[in-house]
Amino acid sequence: MFVRPFRVKSNTVIKGSDRRKLRADISAAFPSLSADELSELVPNKEELNVVRIYAHKGDAVTIYVLNKNPLFFELEKRLYPTVYVLWRLPALLQTFRTWPPVLQKLIGGADLMLPGVVVPSSGLPKVDQGDCCAVSVVNNRAPVAVGTAAVSSAEMNNLGMKGRGVCVLHTYMDNLWAFGDKSGPPSLPDVESEGQGVNTEESEADEEDEEEERKEVKMHEEEEQSPGEMVTDQVCSGTEELSLAEKEEDKGEKSNEEEEENQGDQKTPQVIMDALLLQCFLHALKSKVKKSELPLLTSTFLRNHMFSCCPSGKQLDIKKSSYKKLSKFLQAMQQQYNLVQVKELTKGVESIVEVDWKHPELRSFVVPEETDVEATLVKDGEEGDTPYHPPEITTLYCVSARLEPLFLDANKRCNMFPSFTKSEYQEVVSLKWDDLFSRTLGRMQQCYQVVFPGQAPRIKKGHIEPIDISVASRGSNKKVTLIKNLEVYGLDPAVVATALQHRVQASSVLQPVPGAKDKVLVQIQGNQIHHIGNLLLEHYHIPRKYIQGLDKALKGGKKK
Repeated sequence: MFVRPFRVKSNTVIKGSDRRKLRADISAAFPSLSADELSELVPNKEELNVVRIYAHKGDAVTIYVLNKNPLFFELEKRLYPTVYVLWRLPALLQTFRTWPPVLQKLIGGADLMLPGVVVPSSGLPKVDQGDCCAVSVVNNRAPVAVGTAAVSSAEMNNLGMKGRGVCVLHTYMDNLWAFGDKSGPPSLPDVESEGQGVNTEESEADEEDEEEERKEVKMHEEEEQSPGEMVTDQVCSGTEELSLAEKEEDKGEKSNEEEEENQGDQKTPQVIMDALLLQCFLHALKSKVKKSELPLLTSTFLRNHMFSCCPSGKQLDIKKSSYKKLSKFLQAMQQQYNLVQVKELTKGVESIVEVDWKHPELRSFVVPEETDVEATLVKDGEEGDTPYHPPEITTLYCVSARLEPLFLDANKRCNMFPSFTKSEYQEVVSLKWDDLFSRTLGRMQQCYQVVFPGQAPRIKKGHIEPIDISVASRGSNKKVTLIKNLEVYGLDPAVVATALQHRVQASSVLQPVPGAKDKVLVQIQGNQIHHIGNLLLEHYHIPRKYIQGLDKALKGGKKK
């Protein structure tokens, strides 16, 4: 069960009432424990943690940890001791003995087969089907595996010691053992084994019998398949025999690698999102976050750093991961890897207060080549990836019919009179140049010229409309950001919407502007004015004077 890494869901200190309940549950599950042994396992004053995890197959497991060592794990409302407990109390469970070479098979995830069980002179341990039992190796009573009996001890004898004996759940050297201090099993002499004087030849013979038994069990399971599957298996029987021989030579290494590759090909979207989340997390810590920024709000870390580290063509969505929330993900990074320390500096607001920059996981992480998504986006109908260049905008004035004589012959001063009103016509004798120009410009119609690279100039009347950014409310307490007039500056709203969607990881839609022909506004969830301003100013290089609404961005420390 713990052959592959598991995911920590939560890690909390046990409460007093839960501690008493745990002590009662352990006493009921293992009646042979004395009061002193029970107090030693579950002390009153020492810190005891409850760790809830998900195994690689999705099983929900609860682990009880004392002094950083897992003591018991609960699966389907049933308690099982770990090897750390059994090393202190080796007689807690009925124990089956096997040969040391079999231990490697158990660590790899195999169950204990009956041909590999060493039967003592007193007979097999008395167990019923489903009873919790342990496994030890010859010459050492310290258990190395925990599981449940596949059949009763009487049935084992009736089967001639063939078939599956113990369904193994947890072993020495697996990931549950690695969750503790990773100490090795103590040396507890096995008196009966020493008296029997067992030799290596017997162990090798029993190991061969066990391997043959595994093959027989596998063949029996294959016989229960559908006829179509049996035909396929018969055709590939020669190939399977060869692969079994290779697996035996490599001691199961190749089989484990192939199993990992097959599982990698069949990864669920949740597993893929977990991997992407971890990649963006490590990327942000290694290349984005600076020590001077700490303490850093977790929401800011996600919005400004992790989202920007998402590879091109992918979208980071925590809700699609197994963590569901950023707080749970950061908690797992803190407890499982000790990469960061997260604290609640103010009530309800978490911040990253410390980063372990020297952590091996962080130092060994290779930052992928950065690609600017917005630079690779092209407008609809265009070919190639020509980067965007902002237009040259020039303010002009149109000469009206009344002012036309003034510009036909600038030397004729009498033609300047149209700049005066009727009352001023007789009174004004002289006029300053500044007043003359201001009066003349006031009588002219303003227009503007837009020149895009490689295109002919375009002149339009009136003032150029700035890119308008505003925030609107939708529903009870939801905000959306609206962007208008992108077309005036040669920007494709669809391209800008896609770029923003990648930057802020929020949904965006395009809507027609009411009363305006061939104009579209971009709507994106949340108050994203800060990100929109950065995109327009830093990436598209639009002058600030042509952007309206940047002052509505959220200010740090304010809640809205």
